[in-house]
Amino acid sequence: MALPTDGAFALEFFDAPQPFLDAASDVLAADPVMGSVIASVTERTARELAAGRGSWAEVDAPFERWWVVVRDAPGRVVSATMRTAPFPPHPSFSMPMPDAAARLLAAALHERGELLGGANGALPGAEVLARATAELAGGVVVADKATRLWEATSVTVPPAPEGRLRLATEDDAALVLSWFTAFHVEADEQAGREPDPASGEHNTLDSVLVRIREGVEWLWELPDGTIAHLTGAGLPSYGVSRIGPVFTPREFRGRGIASYVVGELTRRGLAAGHRMCLFTDRANPTSNKIYAALGYEPTVDMAEHVVRVPGDESSQGAAGQ
Repeated sequence: MALPTDGAFALEFFDAPQPFLDAASDVLAADPVMGSVIASVTERTARELAAGRGSWAEVDAPFERWWVVVRDAPGRVVSATMRTAPFPPHPSFSMPMPDAAARLLAAALHERGELLGGANGALPGAEVLARATAELAGGVVVADKATRLWEATSVTVPPAPEGRLRLATEDDAALVLSWFTAFHVEADEQAGREPDPASGEHNTLDSVLVRIREGVEWLWELPDGTIAHLTGAGLPSYGVSRIGPVFTPREFRGRGIASYVVGELTRRGLAAGHRMCLFTDRANPTSNKIYAALGYEPTVDMAEHVVRVPGDESSQGAAGQ
């Protein structure tokens, strides 16, 4: 099958995670912090399929999920994008991408009749992709959320509060799921936005149990046994582990729990030889200040964009990834 091309760039689409990982390995390995979302999500999907579980069938999306690599004229892979988000408007997520390649991707999707309802990822490519999509579809672009990717090469761990850090167990799954949901709502509030329960990464009890079994969800337990905090620390992809979500219920804030847990998990990751990164909402000064104090430094600004097309309900959802 001929690849969509404009002479300078060509797109190669994949409908399965492992062939994409094989093709994209060089670009993901070259900048593993920048590619951490695409790598970790795709590797998790590959593990899921290898275990005989196909959760995409439950999504009921109006398209088949896909991955794409961008090749330059000599055929080298220079960027990658995926559309695997299981919630409306099913936004894509892109590594840094040349503007011309972003417009080429928008045209290829439009030609095959697929409306891209949102485009997330590194700027300016993700915004170019969203705006080119909107122009072709007769819609408009709404900038939904500005994010920032940070990396820590060293960390200053603050003193530990009272309590202990432990891995979540399957008995904690219902609580972890409820806190995942609360995290996104309260993140909107803290950033001064109208809370949107439909935003952010969507999870089910099954997906939470997968994370717990992988050993990536951590809880802070007070001396009386009360659970007061949740932090995730993902499995390394190309040597990079990503922290998040980080959630403390209101009644337990102000005790230094989040700072200590993120700092300690970062310390453990660095000691194990992993690179450590996390995302913040640029509109939330509290979280940005906390992570900077721990030793995290900003690496790139990203953004979430929604493409709204009149009369198309599928484009009305939130753009979280």
